[in-house]
Amino acid sequence: MTISRRELLKSLPAAAVAVPLFAQTGRPDIHFPVSPRERLAVTSYPFRAYIEAPSNHGRDKSKRGMDVKEFAAMVSRRFGVPNINPLSDHFASTDPAYLDAFRTAVEKAGSHVVDLGLSGGYFYSPEEAKRTEGVDYGRKWIDVAKTIGSPSVRQHVRGAARSPQSVDLAAESLGRLAEYGATRNIIVNLENDSPVSEDPFFLVSVIEKVNNPYLRALPDFGNSLVGHDHGYNQKAVKAMFRHAYGMAHVKDAVRSHDGKEYTVDLSKMFAIAKASSYRGYFSMEFDTGSGDPFEGTARLVEESLKYLK
Repeated sequence: MTISRRELLKSLPAAAVAVPLFAQTGRPDIHFPVSPRERLAVTSYPFRAYIEAPSNHGRDKSKRGMDVKEFAAMVSRRFGVPNINPLSDHFASTDPAYLDAFRTAVEKAGSHVVDLGLSGGYFYSPEEAKRTEGVDYGRKWIDVAKTIGSPSVRQHVRGAARSPQSVDLAAESLGRLAEYGATRNIIVNLENDSPVSEDPFFLVSVIEKVNNPYLRALPDFGNSLVGHDHGYNQKAVKAMFRHAYGMAHVKDAVRSHDGKEYTVDLSKMFAIAKASSYRGYFSMEFDTGSGDPFEGTARLVEESLKYLK
């Protein structure tokens, strides 16, 4: 006697057939909100001066401190934004009890973690041990992301001293990290941040070579302006959005290490996102070199809402 798949599924307990879509398709399947405000998030980086954590080197002791567990409630209260994008360096601990307390605090604030920002790894170093160290670091924080309910991580790529960029080496190591992310249903995002090691077109080449739906681009609106012009930045952001899935960083200005400030054309950036059919989140990442993070973030929120409506 034969039995159809539909009949077989009907005969099984509900728990036995409640398989997440990603397990069936091998692809992430996040149901993003459509309300403009619900698509916004705030990253903890601009508020690093206030966050108490052993690995946060941006802490300013002259300012009132807070634990990252308080961040979601602050963002909800000050900006009316229901999502956060914290950094790994802002966690005081990775002990299970601390992570559980963090997740509880986020839920109590009516908020969600939509991405977890990580530090860097030497993913294209000619030394295999260095590349493996980066993969192991990323795997550890993918597990943390799973624990706190984040659907993705942003993995920084460090430059290898006196070593040229290598798409092949970066693809090999980041491909392994993406494979691990797939087993945990956690997306690995690469951001156009450092002008050299995270050059947008280099990252796109790596993403295309890996060809894993769990390795994606995180377009930053302003970082590729440093050392370039608006035309280059637009090409860079377009290239990144072709491979973006759930996270983009919004800023209206960026300041280089030598103090030069570049203004971002937000209307063009949001137009690029729309033309790319991007449905994910936009995280506010005000550049603190341009002023107060509370005022700057509030302005970014209002500007983003205007362009998303």
